[in-house]
This record gives sequence, C-alpha cells and structure tokens, in this order.
Amino acid sequence: MTSTATDDAYVSMTVDVNMTSFNESVGEAESVMDFYAKNAPVGVAVDRIMTPIFYFIGIPCNPLCAVIWLGRETRKSNSSAIYLGALSISHTVFLILHIFIELHYAWGIKTFDGHVTCEVYYTIYILPQYLAPLLVLGFTVERYIAVCHPFVKERYCTVRRAVVVVLALLGFCFLLSCPQAYLWTYDENYMMCNHRESLHNSDFPRLWTWVTELFVFGIAPLAALVFNVLVIREIRSITTRGPAIMAPRGSGGGQNQASTMTLLAISFYLICTWLPATIVYSLEREFPMGEGKRGTDPAWDRHWTYFTVRKVVEEVTLSNSACYFFIYYVTGKHFRIRFKRLMCPQRCLNSGSDSSSINGRSCTNKQYMAVRSNGYNDTCVTKV
Repeated sequence: MTSTATDDAYVSMTVDVNMTSFNESVGEAESVMDFYAKNAPVGVAVDRIMTPIFYFIGIPCNPLCAVIWLGRETRKSNSSAIYLGALSISHTVFLILHIFIELHYAWGIKTFDGHVTCEVYYTIYILPQYLAPLLVLGFTVERYIAVCHPFVKERYCTVRRAVVVVLALLGFCFLLSCPQAYLWTYDENYMMCNHRESLHNSDFPRLWTWVTELFVFGIAPLAALVFNVLVIREIRSITTRGPAIMAPRGSGGGQNQASTMTLLAISFYLICTWLPATIVYSLEREFPMGEGKRGTDPAWDRHWTYFTVRKVVEEVTLSNSACYFFIYYVTGKHFRIRFKRLMCPQRCLNSGSDSSSINGRSCTNKQYMAVRSNGYNDTCVTKV
C-alpha cells in the first residue's frame, strides 16, 4: 500500500466523507492525530517511534548500496547491479520525501501544503513507490531468463538492456504518477492538501487509486512470486541432475548463485511486506468511523482496532525501503567485499577471508591458486 493511499484514507476520514461525524466526536480544538492518540495510542506510538528508526537505517544505507552496485567494477558485467542500484536510489528518494508526510500526518506539522506544492509533491512522491516493485519484477524476470533459459542470457541479460529497461520503467512510473497533480490541490477551507472540490462526489480518485494499487502493488509482486517459484524449481532440478548438468547452466558458478540468492531474498521480502499492506488497504471501507459521540457506536472500536493494525502493517511495509542493505550483506559475498573495501580500504584489502587473502597477503585482482610450500603453508601464485 502506498502512502498516497494512506493520505486518501486520512482525507476521507477527516475532510471529505465523515467530516460531520468527526467534528461531533472530536471537537474543533482537537487535531486528527490527537484524536487517534487518545483512542488508538498503540497505532500512533508505532508510527512515531518506528518510522524515525527506518529513516536512521535507510537514508544512509541506501546511498551506500547505490555506490556499491553502480560502481564500475560491480556493474561492468552484472546487469542485476543496474536494477539494484536504481532500487537503492528510488528508496533513498522515497524516504526523504516520506519525512514530510510523517511530519504532516504523525506530528501535525505543516510541510508541503500550499498552492502548486501539493500537486508537485504528490506527483514526485508517488513515483519512487511505483518504481520499486517494478524494478524488483524487472530483475526477477531477468533472473528467470538467466536460470531457466541460459542460452539466451547473453542476449537479454546485458548491462545495456538493463539500463534501457530501468529508464523505460522510470518513464512509465512518471506517467502513472502524473494524475496525482490533477487529484490533489490546496484546499483553502481546511488549509491542507485535499482532493479537488470537483472530485469530492466523483469515484475517479478511488477508482484510479484502486487500479494503480492493484497493478503495481498486487499484480507485480504476484508476478514476481510466480517467476521466483519457477527459478527455485529450475535450480532444484539442476541440482538433482548433478554437477555435470549444473556447470553449464549455472552461468557464472558460485558468483551467479550468490546473485540469485540475493535477488530471490529481495523479491520475497517485497512480496511479504507489500501484499499485506494492499490487503489491509482494501479493507478500509469495512471499518468506517462511527456515528455520533465516541463510545456510543461499536463501529468506533472496530475503527480504532483497524487503525492500529494498519499502522503496524504500514511500518512493516516501510521497512522494505530501509532494510535491503542487510539482505545484500548477508546473501552477497561480492557486496560484502565491496563494502569492506569502501569502508576500510587498506585494512580490508590486506586481511579477511572475503578479500581472498592468505596468511595476511592479499590476492585481490589476481588469478591465483593455492599450492603447498614445504607441506605447511598456502601461497598465492599467478596462473599462467
């Protein structure tokens, strides 16, 4: 579920549909978040505590991941690095823009409300959210081709083609996000960003949100799941047929397998974090605000429970934009090597098993083999 969908829900709860009921229950002096803090304190606390933690993790780690994946040594023969680098940049942009949403809705601090800024902000804000699942689908399809159709891998899984696909997806997502400039504008009556007055009685905003949410956050992750299952089945089939069959199909040996493991982990993580949010968002209308004063209508209790569950799920979804670094580090040997070189170039080049050193001497950037010297020590020698 995108945060634009979250914004739609806030608008429908506080401005458009239920404003009369909200005013009767809250009173003019109480803000929206004060209202929820009193009645659903766990949901508000989760929002206010967990979100800054994900900012602290994701905002520095995502640019670091982009530097590693888009570095010349990593990307020169690894088309998946293009997708992962673009994904890291997309997550960085999203988290920075999400700060304004968090200040606005969780803390009641005005940030982007204003003429023109509402339209521009929502157009830019939704773009990286659309882009991330499609990038994951893109490299999932590429990995499917590499593993299940290895004889056409050299044709379709190239760095040049990956760059073209990423740019095409960026353009497509921009077209999908442009209608946000039409949906949103500054409402002078409530002094906040709101759907245009001409759309208050129209089904277009909800219809457009449903179509884009279903496609980007429903169909795309499910399609990635299908391709992942096919890849896993093929890897299992190759493994059971033995090393003689696995060698030509592996296309890169251990390095390719590590890359496949990384991409599978990322893809499954996206599926597990986005699909629950899509389901929760789809149930929004089943838990509306109650009528009249608080406590007089059982619908209020259901609404507050839904709000709490929704906030927890939203934080799980937000983790998808902040925590990929840990997946890269755990599953990717090449990523670990590049990270160590970047963070401690001298020490890591001369020590550590990941830098291919033996007895404290680095064998990095050499083709070597281990031989016995007097039957005791391993020595690096250059292959002829």
